[in-house]
Amino acid sequence: MPAAPLLLLDQTDSTNAEARRRAEAGETGPLWIVARRQTGGRGRRGRAWESDTGNLFATLLMTTPKPPAEAAQVTFLAALAVADLLDAFAPPSLVTIKWPNDVLLAGEKASGVLVESGAHPSGGLWLAVGIGVNLAHAPTGTERPATALAHHLRGDVGAPPPVEAAAARLAEAFAVWLERWETLGFEPILDAWRARTPGLDGPATARLGHETVEGRAEGVAPDGALRLRLADGTLRLISAGDVFFGEAA
Repeated sequence: MPAAPLLLLDQTDSTNAEARRRAEAGETGPLWIVARRQTGGRGRRGRAWESDTGNLFATLLMTTPKPPAEAAQVTFLAALAVADLLDAFAPPSLVTIKWPNDVLLAGEKASGVLVESGAHPSGGLWLAVGIGVNLAHAPTGTERPATALAHHLRGDVGAPPPVEAAAARLAEAFAVWLERWETLGFEPILDAWRARTPGLDGPATARLGHETVEGRAEGVAPDGALRLRLADGTLRLISAGDVFFGEAA
């Protein structure tokens, strides 16, 4: 499967917002929308996403006939594609994934994923698979430690890749995972994701909107939801939220 084409913008409010506008106007993609600078970048749960020039801000606009719950699995594809991108420039042993889609370098956050969707005018769903990667700069003052690829380059790599090159490599990696998902289903995707995701069996705290629950992680369900065993023995399946592994939040 060839990688989707890239549209490089000097500036936009948010690549996800641009993808939404295009989808609602009838575009179907697939198209990667990449910006050198964002003025209104967003993360999960409405948080601002710092948008320093030199970092990667990209959104894949695509459409799918899959139902929403299944379409949401693209978040795992995105995390794997980012991990592949970082593998090319940093020691792969440093690259891990934190449930469900934060990609870490040496245990610190280097990337985030925000997937949004809606009904497409021509039928099916449009998906905006938003990906931010700290290539050159890491934000400060974040709740959890953040880092940038520039701080973890292999000895044979002189500098982090420019935005265009990083976007092209990300698009190629995502296309590989997308083809596997569409031809083989979610199980091999989840297997590859598990191999990069430590901490799925141990103490965990989940912040879920208006409640915080603590327990012990027991891996993930077949759809990727986190299995959290509470102190009273009940099992909670966590599909979205902020989860902290191995410590209290």
